[in-house]
Amino acid sequence: MVAIGLSAGAVARLRFALSCLWEVVASVRVLRDPGDHAIHLPWVNRVRPRLIEAGLVGADGGLLWQLVPRAPGYLADFLTPPPAGLTPDLGQELSALRATPPDTVRAQLDLYPGDRPPALEGLYADPADGLRRLAEEIGTYWRLALAAEWPRIRALLDAEVFRRARRLAEEGAAGLLNDLHERVRWEGDALLISQRHCAAPDVPEGSGLVLVPSVFVWPSVLSIAAGDVPQLAYPARGLGALWECPPAAPDALGAVLGRGRARLLAELDAPRSTTELARRTGMSPAGVSQHLAALRAAGLVVTHRAGRSLLSGRTPVAEALLTAAG
Repeated sequence: MVAIGLSAGAVARLRFALSCLWEVVASVRVLRDPGDHAIHLPWVNRVRPRLIEAGLVGADGGLLWQLVPRAPGYLADFLTPPPAGLTPDLGQELSALRATPPDTVRAQLDLYPGDRPPALEGLYADPADGLRRLAEEIGTYWRLALAAEWPRIRALLDAEVFRRARRLAEEGAAGLLNDLHERVRWEGDALLISQRHCAAPDVPEGSGLVLVPSVFVWPSVLSIAAGDVPQLAYPARGLGALWECPPAAPDALGAVLGRGRARLLAELDAPRSTTELARRTGMSPAGVSQHLAALRAAGLVVTHRAGRSLLSGRTPVAEALLTAAG
């Protein structure tokens, strides 16, 4: 059991953040044991061959592969430095990773069980050079495995933050924290995280808590309780349709609304930005914006801001229309 101290002052400093590195680390765990993450099998089957060819996963995998064991094995905290906010930036996170003090790297490597493989032995001997090589590996991994998928992942994570922020406003911290995951509950002045194999120390006080919604951490949670900034990565909602192709717009609805607008409604199975909708439909961004404006005016679409993006989603009226037309 991990207990993260959450006094009234700490709750006031609670914040959300999105993180590229959390998705990298959690996705490597998915690749190590895809059977426990069946929801992500479409992604695994798509990216695993190219990652094996690049020598990033499998028996010959490099630093990243060696540092991320199968669950519930120990995971070094320096792999996921505290993310800055709601605008994830892989370059910024990798800079924080490379800046990890050598003593911290060695102390956390000492927590790995058994003999260190050659890749980790090199990191232990020269942390600065090892972290530089690790950052390069992560950049390649990102390009091969996650970059093309990031727009849809980002849209889902943005929608999750919006939904949780609204719950916080409506029900307060208790309503938010006790609804994150079945292994997480808030009692008294502590957030209790039930993790059978976690050996992290309790944190009686702290600078608040960073909540990191994640796609690949499903079905569990991952926490960092040590250090000045405790973090909790938890599964974002809406994962069931993440890798699915959206249903085609019913012809009957296209006859009423127009094929373009009906197609956009079908694509809005999750909140999406204008840029993402343009990519998915082949329409121009200007055309998408015009259609969305008309759909908003008709009460079929609602749009909200998430960071620098505007995300559009279907209203209950639109859902009813799609169901009836289908």
